[in-house]
Amino acid sequence: MMQLPASGTEPDGAQVVRLLSYNVRSLRDDREALVRVIRACRPDLICVQESPRYWRPEGQAAWLARRTGTVILSGGGRVAAGPLLLGRLAVDVLAVRDRLLPKTRGLHARGFATAKVRIGHSAPFVVTSCHLSLDQDERLRQFALLPGQAEQGELAVVAGDFNEHPDGPGWQHLAAAYQDGHVVAPWGGTNTSVPSNPYQRIDAVFASPGVTVLACGVPHELPDVDPADLLTATDHLPLLAVLRLPPG
Repeated sequence: MMQLPASGTEPDGAQVVRLLSYNVRSLRDDREALVRVIRACRPDLICVQESPRYWRPEGQAAWLARRTGTVILSGGGRVAAGPLLLGRLAVDVLAVRDRLLPKTRGLHARGFATAKVRIGHSAPFVVTSCHLSLDQDERLRQFALLPGQAEQGELAVVAGDFNEHPDGPGWQHLAAAYQDGHVVAPWGGTNTSVPSNPYQRIDAVFASPGVTVLACGVPHELPDVDPADLLTATDHLPLLAVLRLPPG
């Protein structure tokens, strides 16, 4: 079993970062199991999807941050429409770029939670949490907008629930520009839905050129993660990526 690299600063000033992407289904399942899973993964950044939107969304996002030892970086409100970014206190937020997406009548509102951050001595990078549409046409348009969350020349990471399989047109379009983390550095499990019978990979972490993916996958192989908690925390499995950011 491959041992995951620890997060921290390397001698040359590069930063190793743990990023967790997790659809929490509006905190409707076993919240304590969810908190245990997140804490066991020891993430520096958490890209949350389906953060509660309709009943005290700010308070529930704050609850999740507090219980997981993180703070809210961006999202969690009406603009991001579900996605949320959490991070350790050591994460410096340089800019917030949350975005409400064009909406097709009769479908759910969707958005991106995006922040430009720096951790330690790393170069600044842009991180986006997203949850794309179930409608194929709308989803394809949303895929096309994701690279625009980062400006030209910026390092970027995009993580989320894409509601599409890796052979889909939107996924393929994004994978042509960004690295698909689990393909580049496979670790742990592959499929993310559903926990009781993981049969499809619809969650992913993508990284722009310049970001080194050291490992990416469902944390079945992480000793501190209880398999029983993975089954009861929510209706997706989490995706943990270990990334190396160059020095700033």
